[in-house]
Amino acid sequence: MANIKSQKKRNRQNERRRIANKGIRSEMKTRIKTAMAAVEAGDPEADQKLRQAQKRIDSACSKGVIHANKAARLKSRLFRATASG
Repeated sequence: MANIKSQKKRNRQNERRRIANKGIRSEMKTRIKTAMAAVEAGDPEADQKLRQAQKRIDSACSKGVIHANKAARLKSRLFRATASG
């Protein structure tokens, strides 16, 4: 446990950010999974679900939750899966 006042504050800030980022990351992963499942099942709304997944990936990237290269990689994999599927 930290003894320094500024470090205690930093720990509180980090915990708040961790919880917020966890929600963003979880939402993104859920959207990706539903989009992939829709593509594999041949769902007519697969394009819409794909756009939602892309939007969540971009949102997580812009908020700094994931790295820009990871966002690009995830989107690339999504679109490759839909092109071959």
